Amino acid sequence: MDKLDSRFRGNDKNMLQLTLYHFMGCPYCQRVRDFLSKEGISVPMKDTHENPAYRDELIKIGGKPQVPCLIIDGKALYESLDIIEWFKKNYKK
Repeated sequence: MDKLDSRFRGNDKNMLQLTLYHFMGCPYCQRVRDFLSKEGISVPMKDTHENPAYRDELIKIGGKPQVPCLIIDGKALYESLDIIEWFKKNYKK
């Protein structure tokens, strides 16, 4: 997805830049992907096992290769339940 849904807007009404770093074999990543699918939420995703350059990007942004990681306007949010909670609070249907 090239642009984000207008349902993700920051306080100043600008669209937030979101990216989810994940990999397919990670159960915590699956938890986040399942939630996003169930809620009909689409965000750009980068598989760190499929493309090692994405792992390097994640380390540069967040300081560690841990997934899942949601990047919100350049800031890293780790932990699947925290990511899900962020979407629950910030996604407007």
